[in-house]
Amino acid sequence: MTGAAPVSVVVIGGGPAGSSAALQAAELGAGVTLLEAQQVGGTSLNRGPAPVRTLARAARLARDWSSWDQFGLRGPRPTLDLDAVLANSSRVAHHAHDRKDVAGLVRGLGIDLVEQVGPVRFTDPHTVRADDGRSWRADRVIIAVGGHAAPLPVPGGSLALTYDDLRSLKALPDEVAVIGGADTGCQIASIFDDFGVAVRLLEFGPTLVASADPAVSAALRAAFEAKGMQISTGTRVTELMADGDRTVVRFLRDGEEGEVEVGAVFAAVGWPANLDGLDLDATGITRDRMAIPVDDFMRTDVEDVFAVGDANGRVKLVQTARLEGRVAAWNAVRGPTRRAAYEVVPSGSFTDPEYGAVGLTEPQAARDHDVAVGIARYDDLLRPVADGRADGFCKLIADRASHRILGAHVLGEYSAETVQVVATAMSADMTVEQLAEMPFAFPTFTEAVSMAAQKACRAIGIGHFPPAWSYLGDEP
Repeated sequence: MTGAAPVSVVVIGGGPAGSSAALQAAELGAGVTLLEAQQVGGTSLNRGPAPVRTLARAARLARDWSSWDQFGLRGPRPTLDLDAVLANSSRVAHHAHDRKDVAGLVRGLGIDLVEQVGPVRFTDPHTVRADDGRSWRADRVIIAVGGHAAPLPVPGGSLALTYDDLRSLKALPDEVAVIGGADTGCQIASIFDDFGVAVRLLEFGPTLVASADPAVSAALRAAFEAKGMQISTGTRVTELMADGDRTVVRFLRDGEEGEVEVGAVFAAVGWPANLDGLDLDATGITRDRMAIPVDDFMRTDVEDVFAVGDANGRVKLVQTARLEGRVAAWNAVRGPTRRAAYEVVPSGSFTDPEYGAVGLTEPQAARDHDVAVGIARYDDLLRPVADGRADGFCKLIADRASHRILGAHVLGEYSAETVQVVATAMSADMTVEQLAEMPFAFPTFTEAVSMAAQKACRAIGIGHFPPAWSYLGDEP
């Protein structure tokens, strides 16, 4: 008597979500085919966070020249070789392929990786076909097609560049307008500002980075304006027009029309999934304008088809895409038993100043909890002062009754790294007083975590922690 044939799985898309799904399904014994339209790695390796983070690093190095005098250093301002900067960005993009041989690794694990396949479309819920006539059929299909920058939906919107265009610039403009003040727009604006480009940032909503804690949103705006950026919130862009080699941006703010002429316009107004061309109607899968809705098991409304990462539009972060890929693969092979958990998902930015977050914002936490908040200022810590980067803070939010840590929000140098400490504590279910007792290395930026925890404990009335520096003179 022979055993049952292994489950067959086709994964569409070789980015973080799709690669993780394929690797997990293969680990569970499934027969796996991974279809990638271009090169395995997706936006995160080839066009997005990896190379753009390298651009941000170059921008920070250019920024640091302004602090040389403070440290007794003398020398002319560095000049920008844009071709060399972009070449270095490409080096990072190619690193995973040239040095780690990602494709070879995937194939070595028994996965049938098909790169440069171009677009594929469904012919039924279990079959997909490429334009060249090749087709693949499987018991389960996992959609991991990634996303793209949404076009600016105004007359002349095609004049706007996007995130993907950063690495193809031939010269820096003298002034840019960035439309959209969420994470991506702020990152683009910050990179240009540190390269010495005049920046105007226009956001339709009332605040920058609306998903962030209000303290971070307000402090980020203040920092941007202190650097010379012109920030306009509550501003709706109505039209773009070409004027020679420049672009005119027309907008409406507080009921009044305005316009500005700039060297280039970048739009960051959304990130819809790459669903057009999949022919989802052939499967009966329901989709909306931006993504495919899924249940807690990553299933679409067609049971054998799953959607992960940007394709389901839930979180749109590399780290959650990998998690969802593993969860979907497990459920595809073993049955629907695993759910993705989003309570502890640390994230960080490429902005200057950086910001990082995990868990609930203060308004979110206050809806269901009696909260205590502790804020440690960077200017109370030796390391930020010594580094000349004392503008920033770590904000910790805890539940007064259970002492659980509900969230943390950090603004300033090494924010993304610092917030990982709190994420680890939250995953370990540590209480705020346990975190407050942690003897962090001195002098470091992460000391802000224990200082903020101690302040939260004082607000709750537990632990008998002595006042931190920033309390001195402020409390009776």
